[in-house]
Amino acid sequence: MSAGVLFDAPGPRARLRHNVLTLLGVVLILLAAWFVWARFEDAGQWDGALWKPFLDPEVWTGLILPGLWGTLSAAAVAAVLTLVFGVVFGLGRLSDHWWLRLPATWVVEFFRAIPVLIMIFFAQAGAFALSGYVMPAFWAVVIGLTLYNGSVLAEVFRAGVQAVPRGQSEAAYALGLRKGGVMRLILLPQAVTAMLPAIVSQMVVLLKDTALGYIITYEDLLNSGFRVIPANYGNVIPAAIVVAAIYILINLALGRLATWLERRSRRSRKSTAATAKADPVVGVPPLGA
Repeated sequence: MSAGVLFDAPGPRARLRHNVLTLLGVVLILLAAWFVWARFEDAGQWDGALWKPFLDPEVWTGLILPGLWGTLSAAAVAAVLTLVFGVVFGLGRLSDHWWLRLPATWVVEFFRAIPVLIMIFFAQAGAFALSGYVMPAFWAVVIGLTLYNGSVLAEVFRAGVQAVPRGQSEAAYALGLRKGGVMRLILLPQAVTAMLPAIVSQMVVLLKDTALGYIITYEDLLNSGFRVIPANYGNVIPAAIVVAAIYILINLALGRLATWLERRSRRSRKSTAATAKADPVVGVPPLGA
């Protein structure tokens, strides 16, 4: 085994120590899982009667799937608006004009400092207090999620653009591109690839935060699966496990999508670079001409 850049390769004693620690960790995890399983068994949480409702198609078509649709629809609309909000205010923070940069900074810092739950509640209660309009729970959830997550993504976009080496923009300016062209053609394509994991991570946070619509009785997966079903069947723990499993599957699918998009983006950049390298430059006179 070759030595690494920062650390030497572990020797036989170090590998043995690592294997022993790994084995101890696995044993501790299995003991903890067995303890939880046994406690639930003693409390009767594994009884078939508590899990039987989830074998009923009407429970899925009448409660779980409509709640899942409510979660996904709110998350999808909020995700689109969040990306737009993040790009607009992220670019606003990068503006050379103070009258654009300062308001964008104030908006981002303000909404980033407020908890999502307060914004969701204020979007509905505040609208009624100010105008007497009863805002639908769907839009209250979407507005709260957009303001908070959009402010976070604005910082992600700003940091991603600033992380691109300065030589990239300097070379583009030397070729005669304006700032808009430099941003659109040079900086953003490179920054998006680097920002993609952070963007998808924030989308996962956004999806989970749709559950905060519970406070204004929004009909989402948490409300339908964790409030209505246990109220009718008295199976809080099984309902929590099923709802958590659905959230986990959705988030794993988002992670897979992010990995696929990142790999495709990197392949596209490599193929573009290889094509540009292989094709001769047209219209450039030879040296000394």
